[in-house]
Amino acid sequence: MHYPWRSRVPRGTLVVVQRRSSVLGSAVFFVTAPCVVAGLVPWLLSRWRLRGSAWWLPLRVIGVALALVGLVVLVRAFLRFAVEGRGTPAPVAPTEQLVIGGEYRYVRNPMYVAVEALILGQALLFMSLTVLVYAVLSWAAMAAFVRWYEEPTLTAKFADQYLHYRTTVPAWIPRLHAWRG
Repeated sequence: MHYPWRSRVPRGTLVVVQRRSSVLGSAVFFVTAPCVVAGLVPWLLSRWRLRGSAWWLPLRVIGVALALVGLVVLVRAFLRFAVEGRGTPAPVAPTEQLVIGGEYRYVRNPMYVAVEALILGQALLFMSLTVLVYAVLSWAAMAAFVRWYEEPTLTAKFADQYLHYRTTVPAWIPRLHAWRG
């Protein structure tokens, strides 16, 4: 089909507009999903109060490190969705391309793993058993969503490319070496 307006738009402009909307959509989804799941809910459960004695300092340091690594991985994975996939992580605005670069070369679900790292890091930092239980429950919900929605959806959309990726890259425990599919 011919679009007369397209011939007047400089080459590459549509890609820039699409990337900007992907970045904006990803930012909105970032605030509404991971920030709530890994930020607001743990805060509501722990009020971010430090509990326990100084003996727990090594676990608190591990918790801070785990949360920081989780945050970095989460932000990078969100950006990769916008740039590489030309879409968002939100099911209502999915990517056009299968996202398999960056952190996705080590684990199929780096966003979920990163969110869990953020939650577990807070559980250790604040010595909160409630947040730890929440981490387990949130992981169970994410795993169910991946198994019953994301995997069938990606299989239907990307067929053999996703099936090959799925058989070579683990879902939850990152590989030590990057997949070079």
